Amino acid sequence: MSNTGSGHDETKRDFLMVATAAVGAVGAGLTVWPFINSLNPSADVLALASIEVDLSTIEEGQSITVTWRGKPVFIRRQTAAEIADAEGVDVATLPDPQAYGDRVTKPGWLVMVGICTHLGCVPGGQKVTDNKGDFGGWYCPCHGSHYDTAGRIRKGPAPKNLEVPEYNFLSDNLIKIG
Repeated sequence: MSNTGSGHDETKRDFLMVATAAVGAVGAGLTVWPFINSLNPSADVLALASIEVDLSTIEEGQSITVTWRGKPVFIRRQTAAEIADAEGVDVATLPDPQAYGDRVTKPGWLVMVGICTHLGCVPGGQKVTDNKGDFGGWYCPCHGSHYDTAGRIRKGPAPKNLEVPEYNFLSDNLIKIG
């Protein structure tokens, strides 16, 4: 018996093993990719990742509410009296100590997520006719949380101040939230 062709058979077998492994790896990758890709945020979520808001129509003492990532965001152009009230508070007396200057990028413009930090209610205080609580800011009637003119918790069960989202001024009258 001769061993002619056995080297050729081994080479052919090696090629078939490598080709089969490569096709299997590509097939596994193509099978797994849709599952991995499904973890990426959807287009509607990405569209809400940031918003631009024109502030030119907001007068001093007026508030507006915009929606960002499905949450209400309160934007208030504060009066000099509201700023003075917010700056005049002894930060050490607050349940969640935070100075007014740490909550605003530009004095006179307050931007915060309008969701009570107690149980996720939306506090009143945006409209002129709303109950603004004991401190002239926002009041959550569900459980009695009172926020001051800087959105800081002053009284009630809420453990934290109203959240300040990431935002920056693109110009004097335009901000980008997110």
